[in-house]
Amino acid sequence: MSGHSKWSTIKHKKAKVDSQRAVVFQKYSRELIVSARLGGPDPAGNFRLRTAIEKAKAAGLPNDNIKRAIEKGAGAAGAENYEELTYEGYAAGGVAVFVEAMTDNRNRTAGDVRSYFTKYNGSLGATGCVGWMFDQKGVITFGEDTDFDKLFEAAINLDAEDVTEEDGQYKVITSVENFQNVVEGLEKEGFKSETAELTRIPQNTIEVTDEKTADQILKLLDKLEEHDDVQNVYANFDISDEIMQKLEG
Repeated sequence: MSGHSKWSTIKHKKAKVDSQRAVVFQKYSRELIVSARLGGPDPAGNFRLRTAIEKAKAAGLPNDNIKRAIEKGAGAAGAENYEELTYEGYAAGGVAVFVEAMTDNRNRTAGDVRSYFTKYNGSLGATGCVGWMFDQKGVITFGEDTDFDKLFEAAINLDAEDVTEEDGQYKVITSVENFQNVVEGLEKEGFKSETAELTRIPQNTIEVTDEKTADQILKLLDKLEEHDDVQNVYANFDISDEIMQKLEG
């Protein structure tokens, strides 16, 4: 999934650009609202909310914004009724794309998502058409200064599925069901994670060797990411460093 990782790196760089900050903040605020609405406003008893708060803080969302979003979700300030939806389809070259969204208007969101797929030579499909190609997992990342041997031993003792090294980070992979147990267990062992989130990992990837196709894929993913209602986008492609450099140039 190296191509997917490269795209993730690009996304993280883009998230720091001032012009994108409003969109990024909106996404985190929605997750805070929905998490508080579903599990209550106390992060000590609401693991999803606690994770959302940590991600929002890491992204630079001000504490006042975090507090207001939680209050909205708890009903203190009239929260919007966001609905969690998924969309599935194919980008150019047959690349599978899975989209997670939160919206207060499903017709608007569906229309926009469909138009993006069409514009960039893709197609929006029926529910289930590509979802089976992605495994939903918990991923907890740690800096390279972490003692790998100790982390590995602790993670395996907590029934984590795997511990890997990628891009200067150590990643602990867990099942969705065991995610909270592993996060909290590693914290008790003294390990401080950089990120902890549920994600979708492609079972295999498609090698994209055509520059035009790669450009269409990346433009579609960028357009989806920029949409206010879209929370996460996953795809199963791999693009060589050479093509990525040409596109970035």
